Amino acid sequence: MLRKDIKTGLASTVDPDEIARFEALAEDWWNPDGRMKLVHSFNAARVAHLRNRLPALMVRDARLERPLDELTLLDVGCGAGLVTEPMARLGALALGIDAAERNVRVATIHADQAGLPISYRQAVPEELVAERRQFDIVLSLEVIEHVADTDRFLATSGGLVAPGGLLVIGTLNRTLVSFVKAIVGAEYVLGWLPRGTHDWRRFVRPDEIASRLAPLGFSVVETCGLELAPITMRWHTTSSCNTNYLQIHRRGAQAAA
Repeated sequence: MLRKDIKTGLASTVDPDEIARFEALAEDWWNPDGRMKLVHSFNAARVAHLRNRLPALMVRDARLERPLDELTLLDVGCGAGLVTEPMARLGALALGIDAAERNVRVATIHADQAGLPISYRQAVPEELVAERRQFDIVLSLEVIEHVADTDRFLATSGGLVAPGGLLVIGTLNRTLVSFVKAIVGAEYVLGWLPRGTHDWRRFVRPDEIASRLAPLGFSVVETCGLELAPITMRWHTTSSCNTNYLQIHRRGAQAAA
C-alpha cells in the first residue's frame, strides 16, 4: 500500500517499519567485524562484479583507474555508502539517497573522512522523479524486497535512468533455497543477520523484475547469482540465481524521459 511521504507529500513506496529496522543498524554499517560482517563480505564480491561489468557495459576501459569518470550514478537505498563509495572511486559522479536519516548522516561523515566528493540526501526516489532527474547508472541493491509496492518502485527507479543507461537490481530470489539459506540459516540458525531482516514473501524472482520493466523500455543485459563458498566463507558470482542475484537492465535509447 502506498503512503504519503511526510516531508514531500508525494506517494511513496517506503515501508516505515523497514526503514526503522535499518536505521537502528546505521552505526554498525562500516564495522567489518560487527553485526554487518556478513554484509561486508557479500559487498566485496558485489562491488568486484560491478567494477568489472559496469565499465564494459558503458563502453569504458575497465583497466583505467577511473573507468566511470564523469558518468552520473544514483545509489537508491544507499545505506551508509558501502557501494556508493567504491563507485565514486571509479570516477562516477555519485548521489546516494536513503529514507533513513541516520544512514545518510553516517554515509556523509564517512565520505568526508575519505575525501570523496559524494552527494547524499535523505530522500525517496519519487522526489527525484518529481525533479526530473536522470542518471547514466541507477543502482538498487537489496532494496526492492523491503519496499511497500514492488511495481511502483520499479517504475519509479526506471524513470530515473537516462535513455541508454543501466538499472542494476540486486535482491533475493523467491525460492525454497532462499528461504532455507537467507531466512532459516542466516537469521535463525547462524545469526548472521538480525531476525526479521527479511520477509520471504517479498522476495522477487528475476523473471518478475524483467517482465515489469520491459513495458518501460528496459531489456535484460545480464543476470548472475552470488553464493557463499562454505569452505572459504567467501562470496563469489555464479550462474545460479536461486538465492542472491544481480540483474542489469538497459533502458532503450528512444525511451521517453
